Amino acid sequence: MRIPLSAPDISESEINAVVEVLRSPRLSLGPKLVEFERNAAEYAGAKYGIAINSGTSGLHLCVRAIGLKADDEVITTPFSFVASANVLLYEKAIPVFVDIDEETLNIDPKKIEAAITPKTKAIMVVHVFGRPSPMREIAEIAARYNLKIIEDACEAIGAEYENRRVGNIGDGGVFAFYPNKQMTTGEGGMLVTNDDFIAAQAKMLRNQGRDSSAEWFEHIALGYNYRLSEINCALGIEQLKRLDSMLNEREAAARKYDARLKNNPHLILPELEFPNGRVSWFVYVVRLRENFTRAQRDSIVGAMQKSGIGCGRYFAPIHLQPFYAASFGFRAGDFPVAERAAERVMALPFFNKVTDAQIEEVSATLEKLIENAL
Repeated sequence: MRIPLSAPDISESEINAVVEVLRSPRLSLGPKLVEFERNAAEYAGAKYGIAINSGTSGLHLCVRAIGLKADDEVITTPFSFVASANVLLYEKAIPVFVDIDEETLNIDPKKIEAAITPKTKAIMVVHVFGRPSPMREIAEIAARYNLKIIEDACEAIGAEYENRRVGNIGDGGVFAFYPNKQMTTGEGGMLVTNDDFIAAQAKMLRNQGRDSSAEWFEHIALGYNYRLSEINCALGIEQLKRLDSMLNEREAAARKYDARLKNNPHLILPELEFPNGRVSWFVYVVRLRENFTRAQRDSIVGAMQKSGIGCGRYFAPIHLQPFYAASFGFRAGDFPVAERAAERVMALPFFNKVTDAQIEEVSATLEKLIENAL
């Protein structure tokens, strides 16, 4: 792609930090892991940080640590990356989807209580595209029904809600550092929590269930290899130092897109302002108006890609993924707001160093394709 959909921002400080680790005798479970966890916890405002090899692994560890088991129900959103529901199935818990708010694309708190049953044990909140979910309303519901809250903040590091950073509002939260995220460790993630038990469980389970106070080969639980190497941690330490400046760059890019496209009558743009906090701009996603069909959206995305411009379709609803439809009997129409949004969303090229010229080319090409589709 001449203009990629995403691109990591790697400076000489990151390269030097990685090389330093490669010249050391410790490539795993060393001092960089401890430093990265401490710094990430401090950034999130949490007591503990537990580094893991992916955001998915972190969510799975949260599920295990809060004790979810077979047939427990967890309320979550169908408009998310599939991993947020998959981790529930790893433990044979049941995802109970609740439709989304049409404006924010996050779970609609007004629809949560109707989905609660005696089997409901938790709410999996997803801060979609880096926009915080309505945590006050969700926390009130959780307290009323004695439910745990897991925050999927994989797309939202640095986002703020009522003077708190997301990920540090529920019982446990998870950030992801894949190369398309606001900051990256190549592959990796971070679980943050203020709960002593969750932290201890997560640290044990990520390293094959080994008790850190026991002998080297004494494993007290069924665990996993979810470790993050010293190389990844060194990269993360340096990225975290620059995170706030990178978030500012991304916000500036979002504002430039908004200024360029706000007068187009065929597009719904993401809201720039968040009255109760701050958006962490993961992607810049626009929506076509409802007079456009999914086929027209797909044609526009395909034409953008053929012209050398990265363009994505975020997200296909989880409940209509073939595996979920076959396993649970979901059908089109079950969650109409999420389905309508999914049929018309388009992610435009968005990264820290996107240039004004690139934003102009993307916008002009998009508008031309929209007019051709009418």
